[in-house]
Amino acid sequence: MNLVLISSNIRFDNPDDGANAWPHRKAILSEILLSHDPHIIATQEGRKGQLKEFGDLLGPFEIVDHHREWIDERMYPSFFLKKEKFKLLSSNDFWLSETPHQAGSLSFGSAFPRLMTWMNLRPENCNQDLLIVNTHLDHIKSETRFEQIKVLAEGIKKVKNQDAKLIIMGDFNDGPQSEIRKYLNQAFPELHDSWTLHNQYEETSHHSFNGENNNGSRIDWVLADRELEIEECFLEKKTMNGKYPSDHFPVVCKIKL
Repeated sequence: MNLVLISSNIRFDNPDDGANAWPHRKAILSEILLSHDPHIIATQEGRKGQLKEFGDLLGPFEIVDHHREWIDERMYPSFFLKKEKFKLLSSNDFWLSETPHQAGSLSFGSAFPRLMTWMNLRPENCNQDLLIVNTHLDHIKSETRFEQIKVLAEGIKKVKNQDAKLIIMGDFNDGPQSEIRKYLNQAFPELHDSWTLHNQYEETSHHSFNGENNNGSRIDWVLADRELEIEECFLEKKTMNGKYPSDHFPVVCKIKL
């Protein structure tokens, strides 16, 4: 099976974005992502209503949320899964706080409550289980992100089956040379960065709807077990009618199982 994963910060539904507000680009985003024939779409940002609306545009995909206590004002990293291709074994959310099982909990000086969502699944015609994690860290303080990544790592260790292959993706609001990456490298030495296998140079993934950001870095990552064969990883930079689907470039990653 060739597994196609996409990680995409979809930008929350903000009317102040004007021509780039959600109603003007949701169809563009769904069409561009679906053009890659993905199996799993991992999104960051988006509240319940926006995410449900996005799910309606994705056809055979279903949001993995049966475990979730939705809070209307919170933004959630989420999975959209082509369910006929997988057996979903388990899933849940961990809030990146001192009380990770308390929905909406806030710690470490984070601007907003942040969380990770995870799912254990088994692809069809495959005897290899996967633990896939999707997260979005604080966008302001590096020390906050460092505390959040420690909670994330501890949460993963609690739910990871020994034989499952781990994939961590999301918007980390930090570049690959950051302290949080160093922490993840130490916590999970079996992981490597899918990007560096297929791209010689670093690029900026957040671009504020401009298509470029000279002061930015690659803050959107897909980290995967070294035993998984990464066939391709790239930033999707397409526009439609001159409009970008989000203020981040989606990360497309193709894995051979």
